[in-house]
Amino acid sequence: MTMPPSPAHSRPGRTPHGSPIDTDGPRIPLYSAEFSSDPHGTYRKMRERYGSLVPVELAPGVPATLVIGYYTAVRILNDPDHFPADPRTWEQDIPADCPLLPMMQWRPNAMRNSGAEHVRYRQANIAGLDGVDQYGLHDIVAQIAIPLINSFCADGSADLVRQYALPLAFRVLNAMLGCPAELAQQAATSLRAIVEGGAGAESGNKTLADALTKLVLLKRAEPGDDVTTRIMQHPAELSNTEMVYQLSTLYGAGIEPQQNLIVNTLLLILTDERFGGSVLGGSLSTRDALDEVLFNDPPMANFCISFPKQPILIDDVWLPAHQPVLISMTACNTDPAIGSDQYAGNRAHLAFAGGPHRCPASSLAYLIAQDAIDQLLDALPEMRLALPPGELTWRPGPFHRAMTSLPVVFPKSPPLPLA
Repeated sequence: MTMPPSPAHSRPGRTPHGSPIDTDGPRIPLYSAEFSSDPHGTYRKMRERYGSLVPVELAPGVPATLVIGYYTAVRILNDPDHFPADPRTWEQDIPADCPLLPMMQWRPNAMRNSGAEHVRYRQANIAGLDGVDQYGLHDIVAQIAIPLINSFCADGSADLVRQYALPLAFRVLNAMLGCPAELAQQAATSLRAIVEGGAGAESGNKTLADALTKLVLLKRAEPGDDVTTRIMQHPAELSNTEMVYQLSTLYGAGIEPQQNLIVNTLLLILTDERFGGSVLGGSLSTRDALDEVLFNDPPMANFCISFPKQPILIDDVWLPAHQPVLISMTACNTDPAIGSDQYAGNRAHLAFAGGPHRCPASSLAYLIAQDAIDQLLDALPEMRLALPPGELTWRPGPFHRAMTSLPVVFPKSPPLPLA
Protein backbone atom coordinates (compact mmCIF):
# COMPACT_ATOMS: atom_id res chain seq x y z
CA MET A 1 0.00 0.00 0.00
CA THR A 2 1.42 3.37 -1.00
CA MET A 3 1.40 5.96 1.72
CA PRO A 4 -0.47 9.12 0.68
CA PRO A 5 1.14 12.55 1.10
CA SER A 6 0.02 14.79 3.93
CA PRO A 7 0.48 18.48 2.92
CA ALA A 8 -3.25 19.06 2.75
CA HIS A 9 -3.51 18.11 6.42
CA SER A 10 -0.45 19.97 7.67
CA ARG A 11 -0.59 22.58 10.38
CA PRO A 12 0.27 26.20 9.64
CA GLY A 13 3.83 27.10 10.52
CA ARG A 14 5.03 23.51 10.74
CA THR A 15 6.86 21.43 8.18
CA PRO A 16 4.60 18.65 6.86
CA HIS A 17 6.13 15.25 6.48
CA GLY A 18 5.00 11.78 5.64
CA SER A 19 7.13 8.69 5.76
CA PRO A 20 10.42 9.30 7.54
CA ILE A 21 11.94 7.24 4.74
CA ASP A 22 10.65 9.51 1.97
CA THR A 23 10.91 12.89 3.68
CA ASP A 24 12.70 15.53 1.63
CA GLY A 25 14.10 17.41 4.60
CA PRO A 26 16.95 16.33 6.83
CA ARG A 27 16.28 13.79 9.53
CA ILE A 28 17.43 14.58 13.05
CA PRO A 29 20.30 12.22 14.02
CA LEU A 30 19.69 10.91 17.55
CA TYR A 31 23.10 9.23 17.61
CA SER A 32 25.16 12.42 17.35
CA ALA A 33 27.27 13.99 20.08
CA GLU A 34 25.47 17.27 19.38
CA PHE A 35 22.14 15.69 20.31
CA SER A 36 23.46 14.10 23.51
CA SER A 37 25.04 17.39 24.61
CA ASP A 38 21.79 19.36 24.32
CA PRO A 39 18.75 17.09 23.90
CA HIS A 40 16.30 19.56 25.42
CA GLY A 41 17.31 22.28 22.97
CA THR A 42 16.94 19.78 20.13
CA TYR A 43 13.49 18.74 21.33
CA ARG A 44 12.39 22.39 21.39
CA LYS A 45 13.54 22.86 17.79
CA MET A 46 11.82 19.62 16.80
CA ARG A 47 8.55 20.79 18.32
CA GLU A 48 8.70 24.16 16.57
CA ARG A 49 9.33 22.59 13.18
CA TYR A 50 7.38 19.34 13.22
CA GLY A 51 4.83 19.29 16.06
CA SER A 52 4.39 15.99 17.86
CA LEU A 53 5.93 13.60 15.29
CA VAL A 54 9.48 14.04 14.06
CA PRO A 55 11.50 12.29 11.30
CA VAL A 56 14.75 11.09 12.87
CA GLU A 57 17.65 8.74 12.24
CA LEU A 58 18.59 6.19 14.90
CA ALA A 59 21.81 5.35 13.08
CA PRO A 60 23.08 6.37 9.64
CA GLY A 61 20.50 5.18 7.13
CA VAL A 62 18.04 3.89 9.76
CA PRO A 63 14.98 6.21 9.79
CA ALA A 64 12.25 6.34 12.40
CA THR A 65 9.53 8.59 13.76
CA LEU A 66 10.04 10.14 17.20
CA VAL A 67 6.94 11.00 19.23
CA ILE A 68 7.46 14.16 21.31
CA GLY A 69 3.83 15.01 22.14
CA TYR A 70 2.55 13.67 25.46
CA TYR A 71 -1.04 12.98 24.43
CA THR A 72 0.04 11.47 21.13
CA ALA A 73 2.41 9.17 23.02
CA VAL A 74 -0.31 8.06 25.43
CA ARG A 75 -2.58 7.28 22.48
CA ILE A 76 0.10 5.18 20.78
CA LEU A 77 1.21 3.39 23.95
CA ASN A 78 -2.38 2.33 24.61
CA ASP A 79 -3.09 1.15 21.04
CA PRO A 80 -1.07 -2.06 20.54
CA ASP A 81 -3.44 -3.20 17.78
CA HIS A 82 -2.27 -0.40 15.47
CA PHE A 83 1.18 -0.02 17.04
CA PRO A 84 2.45 -3.54 17.81
CA ALA A 85 5.92 -4.10 19.22
CA ASP A 86 6.86 -6.88 16.77
CA PRO A 87 9.74 -5.73 14.50
CA ARG A 88 10.09 -8.79 12.26
CA THR A 89 8.86 -7.19 9.04
CA TRP A 90 11.12 -4.17 9.62
CA GLU A 91 14.09 -6.41 10.27
CA GLN A 92 13.89 -7.97 6.82
CA ASP A 93 15.35 -4.82 5.25
CA ILE A 94 17.97 -4.12 7.92
CA PRO A 95 21.59 -5.23 7.36
CA ALA A 96 22.74 -7.96 9.71
CA ASP A 97 25.62 -5.79 10.93
CA CYS A 98 23.39 -2.85 11.88
CA PRO A 99 24.48 -1.82 15.41
CA LEU A 100 20.85 -1.18 16.42
CA LEU A 101 19.72 -4.76 15.95
CA PRO A 102 20.77 -5.98 19.40
CA MET A 103 18.47 -3.34 20.93
CA MET A 104 15.61 -3.55 18.41
CA GLN A 105 15.39 -7.01 16.84
CA TRP A 106 12.63 -9.51 17.53
CA ARG A 107 13.05 -11.79 20.50
CA PRO A 108 10.68 -14.17 22.31
CA ASN A 109 10.03 -11.76 25.18
CA ALA A 110 7.32 -9.36 26.30
CA MET A 111 9.07 -6.28 24.92
CA ARG A 112 9.14 -7.42 21.29
CA ASN A 113 5.79 -9.21 21.02
CA SER A 114 2.11 -8.32 20.98
CA GLY A 115 -1.14 -10.13 21.65
CA ALA A 116 -1.24 -13.51 23.35
CA GLU A 117 2.52 -14.06 23.30
CA HIS A 118 3.12 -10.69 24.94
CA VAL A 119 0.63 -11.55 27.68
CA ARG A 120 2.23 -14.96 28.25
CA TYR A 121 5.73 -13.54 28.65
CA ARG A 122 4.61 -10.54 30.66
CA GLN A 123 2.63 -12.58 33.18
CA ALA A 124 5.63 -14.82 33.83
CA ASN A 125 7.89 -11.80 34.34
CA ILE A 126 5.41 -10.07 36.65
CA ALA A 127 5.16 -13.22 38.76
CA GLY A 128 8.93 -13.32 39.07
CA LEU A 129 9.24 -9.66 40.04
CA ASP A 130 6.21 -9.56 42.35
CA GLY A 131 7.87 -12.17 44.54
CA VAL A 132 10.75 -9.84 45.43
CA ASP A 133 10.70 -9.02 49.15
CA GLN A 134 10.95 -5.23 49.14
CA TYR A 135 11.95 -5.10 52.81
CA GLY A 136 14.69 -7.58 52.09
CA LEU A 137 15.70 -5.52 49.06
CA HIS A 138 16.50 -2.58 51.37
CA ASP A 139 19.00 -4.81 53.15
CA ILE A 140 20.48 -6.06 49.88
CA VAL A 141 21.10 -2.50 48.65
CA ALA A 142 22.75 -1.57 51.94
CA GLN A 143 24.93 -4.71 51.93
CA ILE A 144 26.15 -3.80 48.44
CA ALA A 145 26.34 -0.01 48.84
CA ILE A 146 28.43 0.11 52.02
CA PRO A 147 31.40 -1.93 50.71
CA LEU A 148 31.35 0.13 47.51
CA ILE A 149 31.45 3.37 49.50
CA ASN A 150 34.21 1.95 51.68
CA SER A 151 36.28 1.23 48.56
CA PHE A 152 36.69 4.97 47.87
CA CYS A 153 35.66 6.95 50.98
CA ALA A 154 39.26 7.24 52.21
CA ASP A 155 40.43 8.56 48.82
CA GLY A 156 38.50 11.83 48.96
CA SER A 157 37.34 11.42 45.33
CA ALA A 158 35.43 9.00 43.14
CA ASP A 159 33.70 8.52 39.81
CA LEU A 160 30.15 7.70 40.87
CA VAL A 161 29.35 6.03 37.55
CA ARG A 162 32.21 3.54 37.47
CA GLN A 163 32.79 3.10 41.20
CA TYR A 164 29.26 3.22 42.57
CA ALA A 165 26.12 3.31 40.40
CA LEU A 166 27.15 0.74 37.80
CA PRO A 167 28.49 -1.94 40.16
CA LEU A 168 25.61 -1.35 42.57
CA ALA A 169 22.91 -1.76 39.92
CA PHE A 170 24.60 -4.83 38.52
CA ARG A 171 25.11 -6.54 41.91
CA VAL A 172 21.59 -5.79 43.14
CA LEU A 173 20.06 -7.28 40.00
CA ASN A 174 22.45 -10.18 40.28
CA ALA A 175 21.16 -10.86 43.80
CA MET A 176 17.51 -10.60 42.71
CA LEU A 177 18.06 -13.07 39.87
CA GLY A 178 20.13 -15.47 41.96
CA CYS A 179 23.01 -15.24 39.47
CA PRO A 180 26.55 -16.22 40.50
CA ALA A 181 29.07 -13.40 40.30
CA GLU A 182 31.11 -14.79 37.41
CA LEU A 183 28.07 -15.23 35.16
CA ALA A 184 26.74 -11.82 36.14
CA GLN A 185 30.04 -10.16 35.26
CA GLN A 186 29.96 -11.75 31.82
CA ALA A 187 26.38 -10.57 31.36
CA ALA A 188 27.15 -7.00 32.45
CA THR A 189 30.12 -6.66 30.10
CA SER A 190 28.06 -8.01 27.23
CA LEU A 191 25.15 -5.67 27.88
CA ARG A 192 27.39 -2.63 27.91
CA ALA A 193 28.71 -3.61 24.47
CA ILE A 194 25.14 -4.00 23.22
CA VAL A 195 23.96 -0.64 24.56
CA GLU A 196 27.03 1.19 23.24
CA GLY A 197 26.46 -0.31 19.79
CA GLY A 198 29.19 -0.40 17.18
CA ALA A 199 31.42 -3.33 16.31
CA GLY A 200 31.12 -4.97 19.72
CA ALA A 201 27.33 -5.21 19.77
CA GLU A 202 27.03 -8.53 17.96
CA SER A 203 29.74 -10.26 20.00
CA GLY A 204 28.10 -8.83 23.13
CA ASN A 205 24.84 -10.45 22.08
CA LYS A 206 26.50 -13.86 21.80
CA THR A 207 28.39 -13.74 25.08
CA LEU A 208 25.28 -12.54 26.90
CA ALA A 209 23.28 -15.48 25.55
CA ASP A 210 26.03 -17.85 26.69
CA ALA A 211 26.07 -16.47 30.24
CA LEU A 212 22.29 -16.53 30.59
CA THR A 213 22.01 -20.06 29.20
CA LYS A 214 24.36 -21.19 31.96
CA LEU A 215 22.20 -19.39 34.53
CA VAL A 216 19.02 -21.06 33.25
CA LEU A 217 20.60 -24.52 33.39
CA LEU A 218 21.88 -23.79 36.90
CA LYS A 219 18.39 -22.82 38.11
CA ARG A 220 16.81 -25.86 36.48
CA ALA A 221 19.17 -27.98 38.56
CA GLU A 222 19.21 -25.81 41.69
CA PRO A 223 16.04 -23.67 42.01
CA GLY A 224 16.06 -20.90 44.60
CA ASP A 225 14.03 -18.05 46.06
CA ASP A 226 14.81 -15.67 43.21
CA VAL A 227 13.27 -14.00 40.16
CA THR A 228 14.79 -16.51 37.72
CA THR A 229 13.30 -19.50 39.49
CA ARG A 230 9.86 -17.89 39.85
CA ILE A 231 9.70 -17.07 36.13
CA MET A 232 10.84 -20.60 35.34
CA GLN A 233 8.16 -22.13 37.57
CA HIS A 234 5.31 -19.99 36.19
CA PRO A 235 2.47 -21.93 34.47
CA ALA A 236 3.59 -20.40 31.14
CA GLU A 237 6.30 -23.12 31.20
CA LEU A 238 8.88 -21.13 29.32
CA SER A 239 11.52 -23.09 27.44
CA ASN A 240 15.22 -22.63 28.11
CA THR A 241 15.50 -20.39 25.06
CA GLU A 242 12.55 -18.29 26.20
CA MET A 243 14.05 -18.04 29.68
CA VAL A 244 17.31 -16.72 28.25
CA TYR A 245 15.43 -13.92 26.52
CA GLN A 246 13.41 -13.00 29.61
CA LEU A 247 16.65 -12.73 31.59
CA SER A 248 18.31 -10.74 28.82
CA THR A 249 15.46 -8.23 29.02
CA LEU A 250 15.76 -8.00 32.80
CA TYR A 251 19.50 -7.40 32.57
CA GLY A 252 18.98 -4.77 29.91
CA ALA A 253 16.35 -2.97 31.99
CA GLY A 254 17.92 -3.52 35.39
CA ILE A 255 21.52 -2.37 34.90
CA GLU A 256 21.96 0.47 32.42
CA PRO A 257 18.70 2.36 33.14
CA GLN A 258 19.05 1.81 36.89
CA GLN A 259 22.61 3.13 36.82
CA ASN A 260 21.51 6.18 34.83
CA LEU A 261 18.61 6.88 37.18
CA ILE A 262 20.94 6.90 40.19
CA VAL A 263 23.60 9.03 38.49
CA ASN A 264 21.22 11.55 36.91
CA THR A 265 19.51 12.05 40.27
CA LEU A 266 22.82 12.50 42.06
CA LEU A 267 23.78 15.11 39.46
CA LEU A 268 20.56 17.01 40.15
CA ILE A 269 21.11 16.90 43.91
CA LEU A 270 24.72 18.08 43.55
CA THR A 271 24.00 20.94 41.14
CA ASP A 272 20.56 22.29 41.99
CA GLU A 273 20.22 24.22 45.25
CA ARG A 274 16.51 23.38 45.43
CA PHE A 275 17.46 19.75 45.89
CA GLY A 276 20.99 19.85 47.23
CA GLY A 277 20.12 21.92 50.27
CA SER A 278 16.63 20.51 50.67
CA VAL A 279 17.40 16.81 50.33
CA LEU A 280 20.29 17.00 52.77
CA GLY A 281 18.26 19.29 55.03
CA GLY A 282 15.19 17.07 54.94
CA SER A 283 12.48 19.33 53.48
CA LEU A 284 12.50 17.47 50.15
CA SER A 285 13.06 13.75 49.84
CA THR A 286 15.29 11.79 47.52
CA ARG A 287 12.05 10.51 46.04
CA ASP A 288 11.18 14.06 44.97
CA ALA A 289 14.55 14.39 43.26
CA LEU A 290 13.94 11.07 41.51
CA ASP A 291 10.57 12.31 40.25
CA GLU A 292 12.13 15.42 38.75
CA VAL A 293 14.77 13.35 36.97
CA LEU A 294 12.14 10.94 35.68
CA PHE A 295 10.42 13.96 34.12
CA ASN A 296 13.41 15.88 32.77
CA ASP A 297 16.25 13.38 32.26
CA PRO A 298 14.84 9.84 32.45
CA PRO A 299 17.43 7.08 32.03
CA MET A 300 15.83 5.83 28.82
CA ALA A 301 15.17 9.04 26.90
CA ASN A 302 13.75 7.58 23.68
CA PHE A 303 12.39 4.03 23.54
CA CYS A 304 9.06 2.12 23.67
CA ILE A 305 9.47 1.11 20.02
CA SER A 306 6.48 0.02 17.93
CA PHE A 307 6.00 -0.85 14.27
CA PRO A 308 2.62 0.12 12.72
CA LYS A 309 0.95 -2.71 10.83
CA GLN A 310 -0.19 -0.37 8.05
CA PRO A 311 0.13 3.31 7.12
CA ILE A 312 -1.74 5.34 9.72
CA LEU A 313 -2.61 9.03 10.00
CA ILE A 314 -1.64 10.50 13.38
CA ASP A 315 -1.67 14.25 14.11
CA ASP A 316 -1.84 15.10 10.38
CA VAL A 317 1.18 12.92 9.60
CA TRP A 318 1.15 9.62 7.76
CA LEU A 319 3.29 7.06 9.54
CA PRO A 320 4.54 4.28 7.26
CA ALA A 321 3.88 0.61 7.85
CA HIS A 322 6.51 -1.49 9.61
CA GLN A 323 8.85 1.43 10.34
CA PRO A 324 9.90 2.18 13.92
CA VAL A 325 7.97 4.66 16.03
CA LEU A 326 9.77 5.68 19.23
CA ILE A 327 8.37 7.48 22.22
CA SER A 328 10.60 10.26 23.53
CA MET A 329 9.87 9.96 27.21
CA THR A 330 11.95 13.07 27.87
CA ALA A 331 10.28 15.26 25.26
CA CYS A 332 6.78 14.01 26.10
CA ASN A 333 7.30 14.63 29.81
CA THR A 334 8.35 18.22 29.07
CA ASP A 335 5.65 18.85 26.46
CA PRO A 336 4.25 22.37 27.09
CA ALA A 337 0.78 20.87 26.67
CA ILE A 338 1.16 19.26 30.10
CA GLY A 339 3.98 21.46 31.42
CA SER A 340 4.36 21.88 35.14
CA ASP A 341 7.26 22.72 37.41
CA GLN A 342 5.66 20.80 40.26
CA TYR A 343 7.50 17.47 40.32
CA ALA A 344 7.30 16.49 43.96
CA GLY A 345 4.87 13.60 44.27
CA ASN A 346 4.01 13.82 40.56
CA ARG A 347 3.95 10.37 38.91
CA ALA A 348 2.41 11.42 35.56
CA HIS A 349 5.68 10.97 33.64
CA LEU A 350 6.21 8.35 30.94
CA ALA A 351 9.68 7.33 32.12
CA PHE A 352 8.41 3.80 32.74
CA ALA A 353 6.37 3.80 29.51
CA GLY A 354 2.61 3.18 29.59
CA GLY A 355 -0.15 0.90 28.38
CA PRO A 356 0.37 -2.87 28.14
CA HIS A 357 4.16 -2.50 27.91
CA ARG A 358 4.55 -0.37 31.04
CA CYS A 359 7.62 -1.40 33.05
CA PRO A 360 6.53 -3.98 35.67
CA ALA A 361 9.50 -3.18 37.91
CA SER A 362 9.00 0.57 38.44
CA SER A 363 8.48 0.27 42.21
CA LEU A 364 11.67 -1.79 42.53
CA ALA A 365 13.61 0.74 40.44
CA TYR A 366 12.44 3.57 42.70
CA LEU A 367 13.37 1.66 45.84
CA ILE A 368 16.85 0.66 44.63
CA ALA A 369 17.70 4.16 43.39
CA GLN A 370 16.39 5.88 46.51
CA ASP A 371 18.27 3.56 48.88
CA ALA A 372 21.48 3.78 46.83
CA ILE A 373 21.39 7.59 46.87
CA ASP A 374 20.48 7.83 50.55
CA GLN A 375 23.30 5.47 51.54
CA LEU A 376 25.80 7.63 49.65
CA LEU A 377 24.52 10.96 50.94
CA ASP A 378 24.43 9.71 54.52
CA ALA A 379 28.01 8.46 54.26
CA LEU A 380 29.47 11.48 52.42
CA PRO A 381 27.22 14.48 53.16
CA GLU A 382 29.87 17.03 52.06
CA MET A 383 30.30 15.51 48.61
CA ARG A 384 30.48 17.94 45.68
CA LEU A 385 31.29 17.84 41.98
CA ALA A 386 34.96 17.68 41.05
CA LEU A 387 34.31 19.60 37.80
CA PRO A 388 32.11 22.53 36.81
CA PRO A 389 28.75 21.16 35.55
CA GLY A 390 29.45 22.47 32.05
CA GLU A 391 32.48 20.20 31.74
CA LEU A 392 30.55 17.00 32.40
CA THR A 393 29.81 14.90 29.32
CA TRP A 394 27.01 12.59 28.19
CA ARG A 395 27.36 9.38 26.20
CA PRO A 396 25.98 9.62 22.65
CA GLY A 397 23.21 7.21 21.67
CA PRO A 398 19.61 7.33 20.46
CA PHE A 399 18.04 5.59 23.44
CA HIS A 400 19.70 6.42 26.76
CA ARG A 401 20.42 9.55 28.79
CA ALA A 402 23.69 8.54 30.38
CA MET A 403 26.65 10.40 31.79
CA THR A 404 30.16 9.42 30.77
CA SER A 405 31.32 9.89 34.36
CA LEU A 406 30.32 11.75 37.51
CA PRO A 407 33.51 12.78 39.33
CA VAL A 408 33.09 14.00 42.90
CA VAL A 409 35.29 15.07 45.82
CA PHE A 410 34.64 14.95 49.56
CA PRO A 411 36.54 14.98 52.85
CA LYS A 412 38.38 11.71 53.35
CA SER A 413 36.35 9.45 55.63
CA PRO A 414 36.99 6.20 57.51
CA PRO A 415 35.20 3.06 56.28
CA LEU A 416 31.63 2.51 57.36
CA PRO A 417 30.83 -0.43 59.65
CA LEU A 418 29.44 -3.41 57.77
CA ALA A 419 25.95 -4.52 58.77
